[in-house]
Amino acid sequence: MSMSIESVIQRIPEWKGRDSQVTELGGGITNRNYRVEVGDDAFVVRIPGEDTHYLGIDREREYQCNVAASKSGVAPEVTHFLRPENVLITRFVGGRVMSLETMGNEEAIRKAARAIRLIHGGPAFPGTFSVFRVTESYREVAEHHNVVLPDRIDWMFERMEEIERTLSYHPQTDLPCHNDLLSANFIDCREYFKIIDWEYGGMGDPYFDLGNFAAHHLLRDKQDDLVLDEYFGETSQFKRARLNIFKGLSDFREAMWAMVQIGVSSLDVDYRDYGNTFFDRFIKRIDDPRFPQWLNQISRSE
Repeated sequence: MSMSIESVIQRIPEWKGRDSQVTELGGGITNRNYRVEVGDDAFVVRIPGEDTHYLGIDREREYQCNVAASKSGVAPEVTHFLRPENVLITRFVGGRVMSLETMGNEEAIRKAARAIRLIHGGPAFPGTFSVFRVTESYREVAEHHNVVLPDRIDWMFERMEEIERTLSYHPQTDLPCHNDLLSANFIDCREYFKIIDWEYGGMGDPYFDLGNFAAHHLLRDKQDDLVLDEYFGETSQFKRARLNIFKGLSDFREAMWAMVQIGVSSLDVDYRDYGNTFFDRFIKRIDDPRFPQWLNQISRSE
């Protein structure tokens, strides 16, 4: 059973016995998050959801990734990490939480690409992240919990395997990656973004972060080019193709993540509907007439 916020406060020597104000933060679909104000300071307390190890989350690794990313200035400072309960406490970052609407303009997209580049250029993270291995493990967990998967699930995994074989012709150097770039994980601090929620951090293909960001924000082709131009300083057919392929992989991973949640989560969230949305998006991308061209492009060196 997870800790209560009252128990967390009693575990922090600097907080114990002092007046504190607690506000539950909404929006999470895996954990419980709270803002705790103690004197003039404000913090965010993350209490992990139960059975989140089934989602491939290693809380010790999350903590270390957050610490590393904070050294690049892109993540909030970690102040405490309570073991063995794995409760993470960071400085509260004041600013606007981003949304699909507020992320849809050129300034925000470019600012996000700069933040992603900061992650990738920062200190190495512990552990690795492969969208292929993660998605396969999600299937194993979902089937173990007797979750009903879509009729075309075998076909979808075959397409994923085809993509992995094609990408293997020109693998990218692994870099520290966030791997979960939802709108709610971006905090607008005016001149820059802070990025929170490092549960899936690890060394991996930087294009997954770029594709994951683009997919979650429903970016169109011209907006994809903004991401590539800000990140690389240029665009090309190879970069566009690789970004589109990873947008599809991001959708498939998200759909399979939801299938695991159906089997293990006790939160009141319609994970079936959430997952179906992303399965549909993955299938639509595979069925895009440009998909064979994208595969052809990434099979050749840039």
